[in-house]
Amino acid sequence: MNELISQRRSPRAFSAEATVSDDELRTLLEAARWAPSHGNSQPARFVVGHRGTPTFDTILGTLTRGNKTWAFRASVLLIGCVLTRDSRGDIPNTEFGLGLAMENIALQAVELGLIAHMMGGFDAAAAHTAFDMPGDVRPLVAMAVGRPGRVEDLPEDLQAREQRERRRHPLGEIAFTGSWGRSLFG
Repeated sequence: MNELISQRRSPRAFSAEATVSDDELRTLLEAARWAPSHGNSQPARFVVGHRGTPTFDTILGTLTRGNKTWAFRASVLLIGCVLTRDSRGDIPNTEFGLGLAMENIALQAVELGLIAHMMGGFDAAAAHTAFDMPGDVRPLVAMAVGRPGRVEDLPEDLQAREQRERRRHPLGEIAFTGSWGRSLFG
């Protein structure tokens, strides 16, 4: 397995002093652009803001209270959206396309020595309105990107979560053969 996959994490401890350069951000978004999608529909779209810009502040304002307690330190905040229609009509499986694009960003971040944390905890309707998105665009996920910071700077309740061991379900619980629940790797 590629080490980028096992090294990818979703940390919350961002350095409030660090920045992500425009070249690094361009590389992350290029990685997203090359993600697979249903029928090559490429439905992923992004609203992106560097810390200290009105776009960043607006995205931060859409986050849930818990995410705001740490995401303000990120160098970049973005909202991943899907375009739901194109010239062929409704685009199927848009979530699939955006999910792959977001994972490409997360993996590219590891390669660049950056960290990324995806968040479902944001107000999609508020983001849609704040950024004057067309009716055929749906914001689905937010992401914080930056450089590692100090765990001690996180709220106390998040410090333990930040340092706990990563766990994944064993293959025997996720890959089946013949019938549901019959492990492929027994």
